[in-house]
Amino acid sequence: MQLSTECARVLGSLVEKSLTPQQYPLTINALLAACNQTSNREPVVGYDEATVQSALDELRNQHLIRLVLPSHGRSVVRYRHVLDEALGLDERQCAILAMLLLRGAQTVGELRTRSERMARFSGLAEVQHELDLLHGREEPLAVNVGRGPGQKEERWASPLAGTDEPAPPPASGAGAVASPSVAPQDPADELRAEMAALRSEVADLRRALQELRTSLGG
Repeated sequence: MQLSTECARVLGSLVEKSLTPQQYPLTINALLAACNQTSNREPVVGYDEATVQSALDELRNQHLIRLVLPSHGRSVVRYRHVLDEALGLDERQCAILAMLLLRGAQTVGELRTRSERMARFSGLAEVQHELDLLHGREEPLAVNVGRGPGQKEERWASPLAGTDEPAPPPASGAGAVASPSVAPQDPADELRAEMAALRSEVADLRRALQELRTSLGG
């Protein structure tokens, strides 16, 4: 299964908001805002309502979302994902997959930091374990795409988002098989990875705070 760019953003936004629930399921206006927010998104987009509705229709045909009809005083249709039910995923796997759909290829350290609002991981090894489980499925939901420019750590992406980044080359030698796992890091490398991810998260939070101040007229 491979989703369009628009479907990946809509589905990722629904999963994210379901794991950080304030108002969920989402109205189409709330979902539009979630897709277009500038924090924790790569790239930032400017969808209109028709684009989001088209993606919702496509995701509904793929049995990945459901409508929540008005009830208990609510007057509009809302939307919720059923990715966990459709693919048999737990909360941690949903959190990681949401980040891959919303931000593309990322290192293990980046995934840990950026998914902390949705699921708790005690260390990089726990994130790696979930990535390995997602990779090991009959139809992999996560793949190792190697290092990015200037990066020391390998990155992971989701085929659901239609990544066209090449996988790392296989190891040399007869019968060698490339492992999908990130090679073990020494403590210094692991600390640097987490610090880089934290700096990125702080930058996202600063942008979100500035947007809030602007919306309040500050």
